[in-house]
Amino acid sequence: MPPALKALLAQAIGTATALAAARSGMLPGGLWPVVVVQALAATATATALGSAPWWRWIHLGFAPLVVVALQLNIAPGWYLAAFIGFALVFWSSFRTQVPLFLSNRATAAAVAEQLPRNRPSRLLDLGSGTGSLLRPLAQMRPDCRLEGIESAPAPYALSVLLTRREPTIAVARGDFFDIPWSDYDLVYAFLSPVPMAEVWRKASAELRPGALLVSNSFPVEGIDPDHIIDVDDRRHTRLYCYRPAGPAYQQKSGITGL
Repeated sequence: MPPALKALLAQAIGTATALAAARSGMLPGGLWPVVVVQALAATATATALGSAPWWRWIHLGFAPLVVVALQLNIAPGWYLAAFIGFALVFWSSFRTQVPLFLSNRATAAAVAEQLPRNRPSRLLDLGSGTGSLLRPLAQMRPDCRLEGIESAPAPYALSVLLTRREPTIAVARGDFFDIPWSDYDLVYAFLSPVPMAEVWRKASAELRPGALLVSNSFPVEGIDPDHIIDVDDRRHTRLYCYRPAGPAYQQKSGITGL
């Protein structure tokens, strides 16, 4: 079931449960008991449907925030502005279930160590956001060609602005599944668990032998990484490194013809 449909169903069941409880006399008088029951029922339904953890928090806070906002008598134009702002930042996150994650400098340093040292290399950042990985990498490895692709308009525009004086960085707007990955020495992903199976399939089909797939925080389910890097930062970042097209992987897994 698509995430948006799960969310709609959870809200509908939550509302029906709250109204039924109110009409049966099970709740004390007033609006807030109904709101609390609706939020809890919607969250429980989302959990039962297997929604991602962040959806559960959204359901828990949705109805209470709506009631508070209505009581504040906020002008409708502010809601429209907020909607446009969130749409420009998160764009298709409701469909892809990939929020905006920003890589820190310590992670960039760890990724820099994975690039080949004996020659200029090419790196592709999947969902490059504001260029938070590419910009420090350009300072650490000025000999490398660093490319990013981002679908959301606002992060993309900001990344173009912030990297305009970096000759080794190129950022494009689009879907990273629509471009070939065969020319890159390292493909970096900081996405979510949802697209990792498809990322793995594309990497296995297109990356040349020896190329590296590095996934920040989210491993490929069912696939053992070539190695794991524990980054010394506050959020204890873990990088899962794979060589899906390399001879070592093919020999270990028995896969040929990739």
